[in-house]
Amino acid sequence: MRERALRVWWVLVGLFFAGVAGFYGLVGDLWHAAWRLPGHNEVTAMFASVYLTLGIFLLLAARKPAPYRVLIAFAAWSSLAHAAVMAVQAAQAAGHSRGDFVGATALFAVIGAVLLLLEPKGATAIAAS
Repeated sequence: MRERALRVWWVLVGLFFAGVAGFYGLVGDLWHAAWRLPGHNEVTAMFASVYLTLGIFLLLAARKPAPYRVLIAFAAWSSLAHAAVMAVQAAQAAGHSRGDFVGATALFAVIGAVLLLLEPKGATAIAAS
């Protein structure tokens, strides 16, 4: 049951990272050269390429999760780190029309927490060593 839940969650997170955070963000930013527009920067496309890659690997790992324990630990902890940074940014941007930070913070915190809760046995120990 736990492994099945893990596989389902990996597929959902993999599709989100590869599709929404990765492919959509990357193509949208590069297609229109949005990174050159005022108020935008080149980091968005680079960040999207990392999420696209991570999403693809999570989808591949969903077939047989046990050998990919370090990958799930990385996906979990990087999502929690992302949420922590966005929480600080949300606090700093309070009152400046950046309500999207709060939703994104919650989304990445949930992704990271669920990945940690469902990770295969021994994943954190392997990642820490």
